[in-house]
Amino acid sequence: MSLEGSVERVTMELDEPFTISRGTQTDAENLIVRVTDEAGMTGVGGAAPARHYGETADTVADLLPELLSVVEDVGDPHAFTEIEARMKTVVRDNPAARCAVSIAVHDLAAKRLGVPLYRLWGLDPSATPNTSFTIGIDTTDRIREKAADAAAAGYPILKVKLGGDRDREIVEAVREAAPDATIRVDANEAWTPREAVAKSEWLAELGVEFIEQPVPADDPAGLKFAYERSALPIAADESCVTAADIPAIADRCDIANLKLMKTGGLLEAKRAVATARSHGLEVMLGCMIESNASIAAGAHLGPLLDYADLDGSLLLAEDPYEGVDVTGGPLRLNDADRAGTGARPLDG
Repeated sequence: MSLEGSVERVTMELDEPFTISRGTQTDAENLIVRVTDEAGMTGVGGAAPARHYGETADTVADLLPELLSVVEDVGDPHAFTEIEARMKTVVRDNPAARCAVSIAVHDLAAKRLGVPLYRLWGLDPSATPNTSFTIGIDTTDRIREKAADAAAAGYPILKVKLGGDRDREIVEAVREAAPDATIRVDANEAWTPREAVAKSEWLAELGVEFIEQPVPADDPAGLKFAYERSALPIAADESCVTAADIPAIADRCDIANLKLMKTGGLLEAKRAVATARSHGLEVMLGCMIESNASIAAGAHLGPLLDYADLDGSLLLAEDPYEGVDVTGGPLRLNDADRAGTGARPLDG
């Protein structure tokens, strides 16, 4: 069997500027990977590099040809365990680059068998949780409008970005605009441990479900302080990059928030889920701002999750790929009529 890989670099405008405590983003640069077999069948994957984790579009673009040479050398998309292991010998970091190749190979393997990816793994598609819809930091009036629009569009779960001196005002505006919504908040490392504890009290009064990454990842003692005193459950995101980080956070959070772009591949993501479960943690899968070329693959892990935050493609003005439909919240996994991850280019 022979395989051939290719890479496309795409810049996608956001529907509107997206702000978190670390800054504002107006576009997202992804790299699309394709792996094609001798019959012309193609698997698709995507990389959404994050500078926060040491990757850029340039570093990913530089590495992908070398990673795709591993795929071509192995020559079998069904040998994804060998492929992911050998990619780690090429580069141990740069997880988004490795992840794009992992997704493309899995997509191709499932397509060759004529099954959706979740079926390749033996998972039950009816067990998927709803995804949240994220509301970035903005003016209070605009946040109120965003929350009302999301509620009207049927999203039952809203994730609200915090991390400034208007945090309470923002959450109160969201609660006013979407009184029946489940609200989760994400501080993206912006609070001190004592701030996190104090804010958890009034967040609980406003019916918030949990707090994501309240304190800096480089302050594990602070995370434990917040976890032990918080009025709400704590999810670890920036503190939990790979499966190897999970034992160290197991006694200082309730939820491990994984991302494909942090784990470096679909097999590693499944290992991270299992590791979190073995340490008594609940599991959420999040995302960067990504095309459906990668979001769709994450959705197929839905049956393994307690929580999903897979709305990255919904923040784009236009996604060049269609995939798993998450509008309104449910993860509508593709059936046998659309094998693989379900991701397809809009232009056919």
